[in-house]
Amino acid sequence: MNEGHDAPVAVIGGGPAGLMAAEVLSDAGVAVDLYDRMPSVGRKFLMAGVGGLNLTHAEPYADLVARYGTAREALAPQLDAFGPQALRDWAAALGVATFVGTSNRVFPTDMKAAPLLRAWLHRLRARGVRLHMRHRWLGWDAGAELLRFETPAGILSRQAAAVVLALGGGSWPKLGSTGDWTEVLAARGVGVAPLLPSNCGFDVAWSPFMQARFAGAPVKPVAARLAADADAAAHVAARRGEFVVAATGVEGSLIYALSAPIRDRIRQHGEAWLELDLLPDLTPARVAAALERPRGRRSLSSHLQSRLNLTGVKTALLRECLPDATFDAPDDLARAIKALPLRLRAARPLAEAISSAGGVRFDAIAAHGGLSAMPNVFCAGEMLDWEAPTGGYLLTACFASGLHAGRAALARLRATSAHRS
Repeated sequence: MNEGHDAPVAVIGGGPAGLMAAEVLSDAGVAVDLYDRMPSVGRKFLMAGVGGLNLTHAEPYADLVARYGTAREALAPQLDAFGPQALRDWAAALGVATFVGTSNRVFPTDMKAAPLLRAWLHRLRARGVRLHMRHRWLGWDAGAELLRFETPAGILSRQAAAVVLALGGGSWPKLGSTGDWTEVLAARGVGVAPLLPSNCGFDVAWSPFMQARFAGAPVKPVAARLAADADAAAHVAARRGEFVVAATGVEGSLIYALSAPIRDRIRQHGEAWLELDLLPDLTPARVAAALERPRGRRSLSSHLQSRLNLTGVKTALLRECLPDATFDAPDDLARAIKALPLRLRAARPLAEAISSAGGVRFDAIAAHGGLSAMPNVFCAGEMLDWEAPTGGYLLTACFASGLHAGRAALARLRATSAHRS
């Protein structure tokens, strides 16, 4: 099929979603021009691989789909078409073997992103995909006929039979995901939900002592749950893991896993309360029994250390969050150790977040896969209105939605070509 060479497809955004859309189209013989505002593609993808590229997740498939929360119904068909095993098979075809690590996370054998990206780009170039770097997309001209780009050589206009937008969300803007596309699409009548931080840290009003002495300290093992509010019948289920005391508040994997409900609670009420179980391996009765034993001349800190092995940052958290009177009431202290209230005041800025929520709403997408307001425009990746925890879920959905957008654009081109014939 060669219809794209006279009126090529423009893919805007060189992350996994955009590259996957370009692969689908070029594999079908369609000419693809891929544009990115950065000097090279895959900047955020490479950053994700700094600590070992968590490519996808090997948990039961139904559990994986549930990780996408309110967007799971919209994403399920895309994940069905290109899920975790398909992604691993695709990587293997590029010469990159993968393995299942702890907690069912899937990584390349060499734990690196660069070899995968190099092999992928080599294949895309061999299929004729043309890469245009340092091209910042500005939107369309007044008649919505021409794409406009800001380049080192000035403003450039290009025409395309179909456009795949894979512009990312608003996190890590220094890597290219600035979120400035939201105003462009909203002005064209596309429904866009506000971009919000996801997988992010939260502000806590620490005392100067806590900031100076424990900033950077890990808190583990610990369990946390979002305390119930007046509208909730019960607590959100507790999660076990670890987090880090930051100078501004709290961050780390356990906080990220709870970030969506915490963020939404703060937006609704102006604050959120976590309940921390500082000793998740001990029952409440065991903690209470230890504190009821006489401590003699020992200080309370020594008593907590000898009876419960509670030291350092955990003891500091107790002092930070509890009134002095609690330490003179063993029963109250025992309850606090198992459910320490920690007030979270605000999410950290979107630019600091690992990912973002919000974006192009799924109800703005027509049945053929393109935008209702602009039928020849297709969207993929993090710019769609979904979010997911870390653990390979973000990349999995980016790949899957990129393949879906590429296929939808291809079908649109074929239908248009058949109609003209």
